[in-house]
This record gives sequence, structure tokens and C-alpha cells, in this order.
Amino acid sequence: MSEAISLNAVVREDLAGCRLDQAAAQLFPDFSRERLKQWIQDGTLTLNGAQAKPKDKVLGGEAIAVAVEVQAETHAEPENIALDIIHEDDDLLIVNKPVGLVVHPGAGNSAGTLVNALLFHRPEQAQLPRAGIVHRLDKDTSGLMVVAKALPAHADLVDQLADKRVYREYEAVVYGTMTAGGTVDAPIDRHRHDRVRMAVVITGRPAVSHYRVLKRFPHHTHVRVQLETGRTHQIRVHMAHIGHPLVGDPVYARLRFPKGASEQLTETLKLFQRQALHARRLGLVHPTSGEQCLWEAELPADMQALLQALQTDQEHVG
Repeated sequence: MSEAISLNAVVREDLAGCRLDQAAAQLFPDFSRERLKQWIQDGTLTLNGAQAKPKDKVLGGEAIAVAVEVQAETHAEPENIALDIIHEDDDLLIVNKPVGLVVHPGAGNSAGTLVNALLFHRPEQAQLPRAGIVHRLDKDTSGLMVVAKALPAHADLVDQLADKRVYREYEAVVYGTMTAGGTVDAPIDRHRHDRVRMAVVITGRPAVSHYRVLKRFPHHTHVRVQLETGRTHQIRVHMAHIGHPLVGDPVYARLRFPKGASEQLTETLKLFQRQALHARRLGLVHPTSGEQCLWEAELPADMQALLQALQTDQEHVG
């Protein structure tokens, strides 16, 4: 399934001096800046009938045209998978993703994903890139995600993420007792020798995480982490980098049993086999109304049980 798109616009005088990609983003707000930039680069978007470069400056009065056949963006089978929808309107969905649900189909996960669930819930999502998903969570990270329901909303949300205007706050339980909060500003890229892992690499992409202590336990800490960037495994890598890996993380941590821990805590830690990480709060500017929105999802049962076991153990030790 495809759709022919033909767009024409004249560069406004107030855009004189802007880059072509910047002017195009103002004239065609239904599309993300990245998509418009790609159209400029491949000649789909022309300036006065000729191919140009994204960085070329406009003077005002030029004709910009786009003629492209847009294919259905998402190819996956709809599946009747339950969704925990926190909010839904004409422009977006806010979903509370459970532990164990893969976001996108891929190698080893061709079905049973959030994309499959979204296509069942609303078949029109197939016309959007990645079924409207603009950011992701790891399979075993729970919590809030935003999904666009229309192309203009998708473009707006992609731009908000690129401009760091989306507020993402997580809660985690880490090994070790932190003395105070702080910021980790350390670039991330693929591990040089283990392609499954990410790592702090000096030549990697910028990554910034702000964390604060919510509760200290004898050998663990409950923390809140706010993302400034959104790199793959960012919180998991950053916490391990500063010596406080996430409890249960199968990639960046090893199982530890505190000396003198109660039987209940030992058993809870043994059974907690996923990273103790939950996307607790999500804030953004609504693509249509311009309203500042904030949603929150309570910690899932397994993390609540982990914190309760840590609390009970602390009281026992005390």
C-alpha cells in the first residue's frame, strides 16, 4: 500500500537566510526534519526545480516542491495483544509497556511485539514509520512510551525528542549505597569486542543521565534517573560505569548477595532476573493543543516486591 504525495510551497520572506532543511521544516510541518533532509539529499524535494543541499541558504520567494510515493511504513501482522493504554486521543497513545514485551519485530522476535499489538488496536498505524513509535524501551524495561497516531504528530514528537524537549524519568534499583545524586556525562557506543553490549566509548555519541537518591539501603539504592539523551541501554551502561549496576541486569551486572542478607531478600534477588528499571514519568508538549502534558505509571509488582524485600531486610538488620 502506498500514497502519492505532491507538495508545493513558496519560501516566505521571514525565512530568508535559513538553511533549506530548516525552511522546509517550517513549510511542511507534517514531516520530520530528518525525513525532509533525506528528501532534499535524494532530490525528491527540489528548490526552484533543481536539486539542492540541506545546508543551502534560501533568500525568500523560491519554489519548493515535493513529489514522492510513500509506501506503507510498517510491515507486520496485527496480533491481539493486550495494551495498557494510559491515555489516548486523536494524535497520540501513551502506553505502559510491561516487562517482556519487545517493542519492534526483529531477528528472533518476528511476532508478539508492541508493533503487532498496535496494528491490531489501530490498523492505520501501518501508514506511520515504526507504527508510530518514536522511542523505545528494552524488552525487560517496563513503563511509559508515546506512540503517534498521525503523521503530523509523529513529525512533531520526533522533533521534540531531537530537541530534548521530551521529559523521561525512570526509577531503578542499583547495587551499592550511593552517597548522593549526580550526573553521568559519558558518550556511548557499541562495545568494541561484544556487539551485544553497549559501552562508554570516548568516540561514542553524547549521553547524559541525571540521577538522584530516593532511598538508601544497606547494600542497594533506589534511584530516580532523568534522561537528557536516549542512547541504547543508556541508564544501564551509565550506572554500571559509575560502579552501581542495576539489580538483575543480565548484561551489565552480576548477581550479588549481601553478607548477612535475610532469606527473603536472597530469594527475591535470585528470582529478579531482569534489570530493575521502570519508565515512571513521561512529559511532552501535545502536538496539537500545545499543552504541556505529564503522565505517570506506578512501579510494576516485581519492583515493588524488590523494594519491600530491601526495606524488610533493612529493618531486620537495624
